[in-house]
Amino acid sequence: MGATPTAGEDISDRPFQAVVMRRTRVVGTLCLLLAGLALFAAPAAAQSTNRAAIDELNTQLLYVALPLTLFVELTLVYAVYRFRDNDDPTPTVDDPALEITWTAATGVILLFVGVSAFFVLANPYLTPAAAAEAPDGGVEADVTVEVTAYQWGWRFHYPEANVTTQSRLVVPADADVRLLLTSEDVIHSIHVPALGIKQDVFPGTEQVALTNVTETGEYQLYCAELCGVGHTRMHGTVDVRNESAYREWLDEQADG
Repeated sequence: MGATPTAGEDISDRPFQAVVMRRTRVVGTLCLLLAGLALFAAPAAAQSTNRAAIDELNTQLLYVALPLTLFVELTLVYAVYRFRDNDDPTPTVDDPALEITWTAATGVILLFVGVSAFFVLANPYLTPAAAAEAPDGGVEADVTVEVTAYQWGWRFHYPEANVTTQSRLVVPADADVRLLLTSEDVIHSIHVPALGIKQDVFPGTEQVALTNVTETGEYQLYCAELCGVGHTRMHGTVDVRNESAYREWLDEQADG
């Protein structure tokens, strides 16, 4: 038997309230399932040291952001439903303990985000200033390539073999590669999304980028800075080969 209605209660609202309650529970369950899938799904393996550092930071931030987002959204849904027919609202009572708690929790979260980001930004594979440091203070490169950007193309010079290529950067896998970047005309930006490489290139100065690619294959290279009417055509290829194939290619280019 159904519950006896109280005085002043509109019985016709009961079916609607039951539907709202069911939908709220369904939404809450879906949110929890999505949270579990996001937290426990294995991310795709990164193709470079740069990409791995970026993905690791994103994962750490996800662990913080997702529970907070679920908490806020569920609280919002509860508040909308709980106080939907409140025609005579009363002011919220001051709660110093609660205010101190959420202020301290926010501070801890911001500290965690700041410290995590600091260690990633100090990584020489991601920060030009760190990559440009002396080898004893950072990473000693196995291969150095001089990269020249111009309207609208890329030129790659290998000083150890006196080899120059156009729009095709060939590097060995599992080796530290230092890119010395400069521009002949305007500001450009080298960007290899799959490898986590992105660095602005300025005329009259030399920038440094460092990478270590762990997977052989070909990756697309773009200019990520609007540099004129031919900007969309300013792309290239990063060709990653194993050590023996790379040395063989370098010897062939030097002999040719």
